[in-house]
Amino acid sequence: MTGRFMTERIEPSPAGIAQAAALLRAGGLVAFGTETVYGLGADATSARAVARIFEAKQRPRFNPLICHYRNAEAAFAHVESNEAARRLASAFWPGPLTLVLKRRQNCPVALLTGAGLPTLGVRVPAHPVALELIRAAERPIAAPSANRSGEVSPTMADHVLRSLSGRIAAVLDSGPCKVGLESTVVDLTGPHAVLLRPGGTTEEAISAITGPVQRATLAPSQAVEQDYRSPGLLASHYAPRLPVRLDVDHVGPNEALLAFGAPLSGAAITFNLSRERDLTAAAARLFAGLHWLDAEGTRLGLAAIAAMPIPDRDLGAAIYDRLQRAAAPRS
Repeated sequence: MTGRFMTERIEPSPAGIAQAAALLRAGGLVAFGTETVYGLGADATSARAVARIFEAKQRPRFNPLICHYRNAEAAFAHVESNEAARRLASAFWPGPLTLVLKRRQNCPVALLTGAGLPTLGVRVPAHPVALELIRAAERPIAAPSANRSGEVSPTMADHVLRSLSGRIAAVLDSGPCKVGLESTVVDLTGPHAVLLRPGGTTEEAISAITGPVQRATLAPSQAVEQDYRSPGLLASHYAPRLPVRLDVDHVGPNEALLAFGAPLSGAAITFNLSRERDLTAAAARLFAGLHWLDAEGTRLGLAAIAAMPIPDRDLGAAIYDRLQRAAAPRS
């Protein structure tokens, strides 16, 4: 289906949202902004529509998608909630938190959405346009990040068009994403909460409600298809074209620098996540910075992107998780 669509940029007016919802109901793909990153949306109840996501993204089929709902009641009608899920939903929804729960027996969401697993990742986005789109579509929307699989996640409509133009029906231009980092994913199917992916809701905030949170022990490189309970578990992911070097204390004239705090000298070009070392600001700017450094660095013929150290606390853990995936060996 590559090249079949003329991708349209739609304004987030009532008429534009209605147009985007109609495209979704007809089985089309529509990218839309959330507080985290732009999602590539499809009708989650249609296996054919969901398959188009995998086709457009060239995404491994064993990596499940997140289902977006208008509210917690709608989400819990499709998955089996428990006390921890209800408490987390009350505290953080709408917001950047995905809960992995067991599907209900009568769940109408296509099995392909969850990669054939008995579980489903669900969340309620904290973005007025996204919520209006879900309401107008009158169905849950399956939506991974709106980019080709393995590329840097998009935080602006232009990023989506750069990656997927000609492969999707439309992008609902909702402006820059406020958080700029994917949702945190927590598995609540067992006796303890398990952190599958750090993201826009901190582990500390979650553990304050659930008690100690365990971390997933499965190494992504060792996983088999059935082990991917969540998006974002592939070892090489969020990857720019240029190789990425982590935790640098020096940078060469043939490298692009991703700075945090006072920048190192000597780089050909620099993008500073936050000169003030503000982790929230850094999270919001991470993917935009990687996009820019990759495009400019490639244009200039640079050898690599050098990333300065990021503190392993709060949102810093999520930022570093993305950078590790960006730096992982390419498969």
